[in-house]
Amino acid sequence: MPPSQITNFRLGSSGNSSQGSSSGVFPSILVVEEGAQRNLVLNHSPFTVGRKADRDLVIADPRVSREHAEIVCESGEFFMVDTASRHGSFVNGQRVQRQQLRGGDRLEFGVRDSVYVIFHPENRGSNSAREFLDQLSVMHVSTDVNDIEKLSLFLDAARKLNTAGVLDEILVTLLDTTLKLAQADRAYVFLYEPDGTLRLAGGRNEKGVTLLDDATISHSILEDALRSNSEFLLTDNSQAIEFEERQSIVAYDLRTIICIPLRKRPVQAARSAATPAEPNKGEVLGALYLDSRSTRKVSAVSHEILSAIATEAASVVESARLVQAEEAARGYQKELSIAASIQQGLMAVSIPHVPFARVNARNLSCRETGGDFYDAVSTEDKLAVVIADVCGKGVSAALMATTLQGMIYTHLAASMPLADTVTAVNNFLTQKRVNEKYATLFIARVNSQGDVEYVNCGHVLPLIVSGAGTAQAQVSRPDVSNLPVGLIPGAVYESGNFRLNPGDRMLLVTDGVTEAENCTGEFFDNHRLDAIAAQSTSMEDIFGAIADFCGATALSDDCTVVDLLYTGPDGNPTKGNPTR
Repeated sequence: MPPSQITNFRLGSSGNSSQGSSSGVFPSILVVEEGAQRNLVLNHSPFTVGRKADRDLVIADPRVSREHAEIVCESGEFFMVDTASRHGSFVNGQRVQRQQLRGGDRLEFGVRDSVYVIFHPENRGSNSAREFLDQLSVMHVSTDVNDIEKLSLFLDAARKLNTAGVLDEILVTLLDTTLKLAQADRAYVFLYEPDGTLRLAGGRNEKGVTLLDDATISHSILEDALRSNSEFLLTDNSQAIEFEERQSIVAYDLRTIICIPLRKRPVQAARSAATPAEPNKGEVLGALYLDSRSTRKVSAVSHEILSAIATEAASVVESARLVQAEEAARGYQKELSIAASIQQGLMAVSIPHVPFARVNARNLSCRETGGDFYDAVSTEDKLAVVIADVCGKGVSAALMATTLQGMIYTHLAASMPLADTVTAVNNFLTQKRVNEKYATLFIARVNSQGDVEYVNCGHVLPLIVSGAGTAQAQVSRPDVSNLPVGLIPGAVYESGNFRLNPGDRMLLVTDGVTEAENCTGEFFDNHRLDAIAAQSTSMEDIFGAIADFCGATALSDDCTVVDLLYTGPDGNPTKGNPTR
């Protein structure tokens, strides 16, 4: 947006502008996160970005700082300003402290692989493409233009058509343009379906009439061209003795036939001349077929021009299919976002307040829907906490996690013994045989005196930390464990016991924490978790340590941490723990 268009852009910290720009349109940003897209309007300054929940754009990734960056407006110009972030802010791939923004700039904040922002993206909707199609349909091509001019015309048309998302309209315009350039009688496009069948995607004659029947073309030439991945150019069949037995050529007096495979552009380096690439049918999208009862028409168009037409036709078709696939993906992402919001609502946890313990918990999903969950349930003078990890990712894991959380919450609220609770969960999963899904989980129930009963079903061992943040800090791991739930029908589960002293912490994590990887493939692992747990009394320090360790490497699994501090019967965490 030019500066003149935002001269009257008045900004306020409330997030609402009392006076719009002179154009009546505020600048916007396009946020792309894990393939999903959404638009945000820059109607106040500064526009804040970070991990904190009060930021205008919240990016829930440990590599993004809590108060990471700002987009500010000064004298009608917009700037990206890094606010002392840990992993940096980037504009078009370059790390910046302060950078003026231009339309189309790509902005990234710490994490550079799954989330990015496009500043004031151009509006490239299908309306402009449709207008171009209408203009091109009435375009007249003079018969005396040379081959280079014809090629330039077609290439320009193909590039513009690549912005359209309606494949049928693209193909019609493609055929009309090709007929005008080649001056043929008929033109057809055939495309391969995903199952490998060939279908007629479009047909037109020189009068602009849509052709729905391909019965009168030379199917033998079409099949030969596709089978051999080679071009066929027959300009006068009366001189071609080898085609005398092709019945359709003779029956319909086809004197000129051109069939050129539509090939994808090569994406791999070309082979050397000593090892020429062999034809690959997998790289063929379909074929462009033209014919005529005249020899003087099509023969006037050079072979190079027709090959260029076929190449650009393949590019146009492939681009249109990508647009269609992108639209389908957006629809899927919308449904996924709805599913994620439903899951978040069902799995929302309200941490109960008890006088003898404080609980803090956080889940960081690597996708919109995740298979990790935690919960806390208070009954009489006891507090139960649970953490679980369903195998797999995505929607299926999220559905199972939601079901399990409901089952476990119900059993804990009824004060069921822990071993009976996990036995019931195991029986449910093994009887239902839900896509061979299973889960690891850990449940602990602590009373006001610090006595803890727990059951571990194949989960990461808990950490018991005494004297955290002091030189005398000690970390231990109760090691009674059982099979995950959902693996073996009739599995027997047993519980274990330990005691917490005032000031002790119990840390529960999922394997997304210990198996977080850096750029070399090294795991965060237990020893780093033990070290940070002994040094710090803040759960946020654990996520900060993970972020520092992973750097720019994206999380591959959900990370969940539950932190229980036992404060003692009188709520004093230092009593009985003088080292704190």
